[in-house]
Amino acid sequence: MSVEEAVIVDVVRTPSGRGKPGGALSGVHPVDLLGDLLAELVRRNDLDPGAIDDVIAGCVGQVGQQSYNTARNAVLAAGFPEHVPGTTIDRQCGSSQQAAHFAAQAIMAGVQDVVIACGVESMSAVPLGTSTLRRDPRGDRVAARYPDGLVGQGVSAELIAQKYGFTRDELDEFSSRSHRRAAQAAESGRFDREIVPVQVADADGGTRTIGSDETVRPATTVEGLAGLNPSFRTDALAERFPDVEWKITPGNSSPLTDGASAALIMSARRAEQLGLTPRARFHAFAVTGSDPLYMLTGVMPATERILKQTGLNLDEIDAYEVNEAFAPVPLAWLAEFEADPDRLNADGGAIALGHPLGATGTRLLGTLLARLEHSGGRYGLQTMCEGGGMANATIIERL
Repeated sequence: MSVEEAVIVDVVRTPSGRGKPGGALSGVHPVDLLGDLLAELVRRNDLDPGAIDDVIAGCVGQVGQQSYNTARNAVLAAGFPEHVPGTTIDRQCGSSQQAAHFAAQAIMAGVQDVVIACGVESMSAVPLGTSTLRRDPRGDRVAARYPDGLVGQGVSAELIAQKYGFTRDELDEFSSRSHRRAAQAAESGRFDREIVPVQVADADGGTRTIGSDETVRPATTVEGLAGLNPSFRTDALAERFPDVEWKITPGNSSPLTDGASAALIMSARRAEQLGLTPRARFHAFAVTGSDPLYMLTGVMPATERILKQTGLNLDEIDAYEVNEAFAPVPLAWLAEFEADPDRLNADGGAIALGHPLGATGTRLLGTLLARLEHSGGRYGLQTMCEGGGMANATIIERL
């Protein structure tokens, strides 16, 4: 059997909103946020929604407004025919990147022809950690395997910063650069194609349009970030990790964010039949587990695995998107691979553009594709760390 070619026809996202009460998107139900985006993705590509074989959505906080299969609810909210199914998956921060993998793999296997991979997270409606409030999600056997105890992602970021010897100034400079690059990209119009404005209710009973990222702060400077206090130090943790200097602050971390993103993926054959022009094809996929204490380092073995699988080296890849959950993650990746910093997150990363957990994977995919189109590059690499010690990696090829 020949392998079908899985292509990307379009990628869209909402603007990013601050993931707290009063944030730009905080009044929009996550099902409606994703549903409206799905409807617009289909409309702008003149696609019959009845032709969609599946909708796969990433979402991390699957409780409250994001429970009961958000993907299926968003399909119905979008007005799609009832026969279109939807499923919601959780690979932590890489959930919608994994959704894109599942979609492309089903198409390459010849099982499906048209799939939407997407994601949503309303961190204002479902605050970070809500799903673990009632009980320990790991259980006794994981606790027995790691008797010293695992830690939260912020502490893992501190451990990585200490391991690689990053200074506070280096972390803050990288973060300032993220805001600067994102602001420049927005000003030049490079996000215009991917951002779908969102209508939200205003205080007067009318509506207003949110069309740009609320999380980007163009005036961010290293001097301004220097005044922020570390977020994750406690006396108990300081006693456990006496060598850690505690440098991770809100300024060099990704902000709590509301947002949604979606990618229209199909077989090259079906795209041709429908008269649609593919923008890129999927070249390779990888996923790996990593040390759950240093849980954010999985981007390194995931990158190694996908490069070995393809026979490519980093010099042959024109753009890299390494998710900026915390500044030490892309900085450690750069150090490990001695990569070109100018190719890394060239239009800003999650520190500026936000990290709506389940939606970030397909957001990165759209940003990477837009960067390749802007620069004329051929290959792009996307990788992101994930809670519990995992990472996905994807290589796409611009067409």
